[in-house]
Amino acid sequence: MNKSTLALAVAVGVLAQQAGAAGFIEDSKATLGLRNFYINTDYRDGTGPNKNEEWGQGFDLRFISGYTQGTVGFGVDAIGLLGVKLDSGGGTNGAANNAAYGGTVFPSKSNGEAVDDFSSLGLTAKAKISQTELKLGTLQPKLPVIVTNDGRLLPQTWEGGQITTGDIKDLTLVGGQIEHVKGRNSSNNEQMAINGANPRVANSNKFIYAGGDYKITKDLTAQYYYGNLEDFYKQHFLGLVHNWAIGPGVLKSDFRYFNSSDDGANGHDPLYYSTGDYTGVASGKGKVDNNLYSGLFLYTVAGHTFGGGYQVSNGSSDFPWLNQGDGSSNYTITDSQIQKFGRAGERTWQARYSFDFAKVGVPGLTAGLVYLHGDNIDTVAAARPFRQVANGASEWERDLSVGYVVQSGALKNLGFAWKNATWRTDLPSTRSQDENRLILSYSIPLL
Repeated sequence: MNKSTLALAVAVGVLAQQAGAAGFIEDSKATLGLRNFYINTDYRDGTGPNKNEEWGQGFDLRFISGYTQGTVGFGVDAIGLLGVKLDSGGGTNGAANNAAYGGTVFPSKSNGEAVDDFSSLGLTAKAKISQTELKLGTLQPKLPVIVTNDGRLLPQTWEGGQITTGDIKDLTLVGGQIEHVKGRNSSNNEQMAINGANPRVANSNKFIYAGGDYKITKDLTAQYYYGNLEDFYKQHFLGLVHNWAIGPGVLKSDFRYFNSSDDGANGHDPLYYSTGDYTGVASGKGKVDNNLYSGLFLYTVAGHTFGGGYQVSNGSSDFPWLNQGDGSSNYTITDSQIQKFGRAGERTWQARYSFDFAKVGVPGLTAGLVYLHGDNIDTVAAARPFRQVANGASEWERDLSVGYVVQSGALKNLGFAWKNATWRTDLPSTRSQDENRLILSYSIPLL
């Protein structure tokens, strides 16, 4: 019996005794989210397919219960996901024959063709005492050391347990353990890995994490988090966020530091190694060794937000995060539509601007532009001999987004979004890309 089923069985057993509990029934919510998602990736150079293209309709049904009455309240949550293919033919889904992780949006058959549909069900049992909450089953954490990706048709989910407490004033503490992950283009729970390892051969079913946010003042928050993917890496995170009212606007300062090192098999087994700058090493890869520093500054005034930031990735390895090779997110300020900008040695600066049109009488309409430029990248050849083939290489990305959500009337909550990205690089044997995403979304409250 998997943990989700066990969690539900325990929760149902308890709830059956308190079925009429007012808190459980009255505080429950159910929502159906609809997402129509189209993506087109155009490769500008190199060999192979010129584009990846997929289009689908996603259904995201969520039930969030209240808690039974009493000193200890119990509840149960559920998430049902379904993705239906609308178009992914002609070999444009980004998957080759016997592809390990399918195409851009959909899982693939053994011949590389996209499946017609895919689905999953996640269940979570929960208990609460005062401001302390325990969850067991399907989770979607968004923390500095583990970030849930929601950048495609359906979101990523995780299986494990997590406890959160806010019983101490101004302090929020979180801890948990993850055993499996379900990718955004998959119906299957899988074990975890990092970039560089082959997750079908070298993987782990234990990621532990803990940390907290402390509100020093109403405008200043300090963070510390720790994450450990067994046999891959240990990671410490320090963060400091400050909001400062200057003139008519507010300046937000966001400082982040990650210290990442090897753990277990990653320190000696090439199957578990990370990508990075490992010239002359037999596998062309090596153990995790990375320090990443960054600072981001955003000034918001009258609907305008102007910003800039800088990030340094030091060490022999690329920045490590939970990455099975099927699409994932991390908590760096450079996690962008196409690239992450965390390669070994990389230095990245960025500039960004966004505007909320509510300030000029059009609520629900937003637009944004981000430009990132990274250089000083060192890479090693992907084939023998494993020599350094890039020394001081560079890359840049421009992301443009426009979105509108209907604010009232019969079509309230109907959303439209266009996301455009351009990525260029002089890294050897790497293909530059242009990408467009069109998203139509609608949320229907059921309870």
